[in-house]
Amino acid sequence: MRKLAKDLGIDLATVVPTGPNGVVTRDDIRAAAAPPAPLPAAAAPDRAAPALSPGERETRIPIKGVRKATAQAMVASAFTAPHVTEFVTFDITRTMKLVQELKDDRAFTGLKVSPLLLVAKALLVAIRRNPQVNSAWDEAAQEIVHKSYVNLGIAAATPRGLIVPNIKDAQDRTLPELAAALGELVATAREGKTSPADMQNGTVTITNVGVFGVDTGTPILNRGESAILAFGAVKLQPWVHKGKVKPRQVTTLALSFDHRLVDGELGSKVLADVAAILEQPKRLITWA
Repeated sequence: MRKLAKDLGIDLATVVPTGPNGVVTRDDIRAAAAPPAPLPAAAAPDRAAPALSPGERETRIPIKGVRKATAQAMVASAFTAPHVTEFVTFDITRTMKLVQELKDDRAFTGLKVSPLLLVAKALLVAIRRNPQVNSAWDEAAQEIVHKSYVNLGIAAATPRGLIVPNIKDAQDRTLPELAAALGELVATAREGKTSPADMQNGTVTITNVGVFGVDTGTPILNRGESAILAFGAVKLQPWVHKGKVKPRQVTTLALSFDHRLVDGELGSKVLADVAAILEQPKRLITWA
């Protein structure tokens, strides 16, 4: 089984098991390696509910494809990894100003600069300072695997459902390089062209629920990963700034982590570090 997974370039920790008692079968490994079937050009997205005929009160949609795989993976993760979620609300005004400045920087010409980009960079800095958070639990070997690389997953909503492609070796990328990789990842996902390899071997993930106007959430870990960061909506709120109540841009981050790998102290340090970086981004984020 391990040889088959190795030959196909599949991380067993990311495979959704369908065998008895949660055992990974050879078919599971082959399915993980198979590219997703393309949508027919004229087909409606599988997340869209079909129109009801006159007099109908219910309709049924078959669970298949990406939605089925996502559901299986989420259930497997929720019931195998003990989740803990922590939250922090903070002033992100300076980061929002930096986003505007970077849009005019020649180094970012032709690249999309967004708050998500700086959240991603802040998380990478926090992981560098707290490397133990970037780990995996190997149940079969009864080992904790510390990873020196960060394959940064970005949850993307597509017509086929939610997918989580990742940026390989994100820790080595400058800010412009990270912006380019993030833009390419999102564009490829929306076009339905994300390959299975792009979704394998992730280590930590960011989910941007703020784009939907949501303040925060309690995200479920991607199977085989140690942590997932939810980035909430940025809203103008009254905030104490330099001893006075002023309107400031405020957001909430939520970090879910595998408590077998990450204890409360480490999880708190990572989350607090990300928030501190985003409060003072010019001082702590470098892209040279």
